[in-house]
Amino acid sequence: MPQTNPFHSVVPPRKLTDSELARSIRLNIEAELDAINLYAAHIEATDNEEAKAVLRHVMDEEREHAALFWQLIARLDPAQAHHDSEASRKYQLIVTGAPHEAVEAVGEGAGKGGGQAVEPVLPKQLTVGNLRR
Repeated sequence: MPQTNPFHSVVPPRKLTDSELARSIRLNIEAELDAINLYAAHIEATDNEEAKAVLRHVMDEEREHAALFWQLIARLDPAQAHHDSEASRKYQLIVTGAPHEAVEAVGEGAGKGGGQAVEPVLPKQLTVGNLRR
């Protein structure tokens, strides 16, 4: 698999900035995800249970590596950390059918005007209580 040299733009050799390191770590995550997909394909392609057990173990290690790298990126890249902090709320709104405007409004009020976050209105949903007669 082709690899991008994370140091190709660093001339002369020196220590990486946090931004440059985050870019390099993203390449590491890409490699971990590629490995996970490769091992999953190997598992699906064999009936050898011993091989599957080893591949599952190694694949789980790659998942852990990817998760650790993601945590590191959040510390190295404040913009990424900001998106991560809003992602859970946006995901919840998306899967519950909230309008696009409500999803995009998450976090818009923070730091503007009064500094209060705009809390989007969730769409009205049926519940078990609504279905009772």
